[in-house]
Amino acid sequence: MIRVMLVDDQEMIRVGLTTIINAMEGVEVVADEPDGLAALKTLETLHVDVILMDLHMPGIDGVETTRRIRRKLTPQATKIIVLTTFDQDENVIMALKAGANGFLSKGVGPSELASCIAEVDQGGGALSANAAAALIHHVAHGDEIIADPHAHRLFGTLTEREREIVREAVAGLDNSEIADRLFISQFTVKTHLNRAMMKLDVHDRASLITLAYKAGIRPE
Repeated sequence: MIRVMLVDDQEMIRVGLTTIINAMEGVEVVADEPDGLAALKTLETLHVDVILMDLHMPGIDGVETTRRIRRKLTPQATKIIVLTTFDQDENVIMALKAGANGFLSKGVGPSELASCIAEVDQGGGALSANAAAALIHHVAHGDEIIADPHAHRLFGTLTEREREIVREAVAGLDNSEIADRLFISQFTVKTHLNRAMMKLDVHDRASLITLAYKAGIRPE
């Protein structure tokens, strides 16, 4: 059973998410808190597998809460998905740099949310299409990002199928969308992505997209 904590200052959001998540197989909400400080206190005594974190809250925001959680809990111990209505690139980058495992819009549907919770719990990463686009925009326009020969060589170690699937991930597609586009199973997509990340020595989808862009990998 995947144990989820919700952190959002809007009670209606927490109630709605609780209803949706508790209807999912193998997932349950074990705590919901109205702000970051309350969440930090709860985590002192309660084990949680995945946290759905609002970005903008009174007191300390989702980025700072994530940063403080990461001082005590590793990304392997407790996963954090930032869930917000804001998807500007600076918010995506700040959340990911603080230690978030994923970044989703509050507009995601129940099936996508369920898929993302499961993916993150198993060690993957979750980025909505908007978040992926924002990340790519940041990478493409960041002063520090230029063509990287080392990254290009690393991608040369991937198979053609692995590069094809990474390219779809760079386009912002999730695993189910990649599977539909390439007429393969989601399990096959996940297997190829995991192998690619292992070869490239990256540990989440955001790092994979960043490295791919450095290597010149672009969506077709």
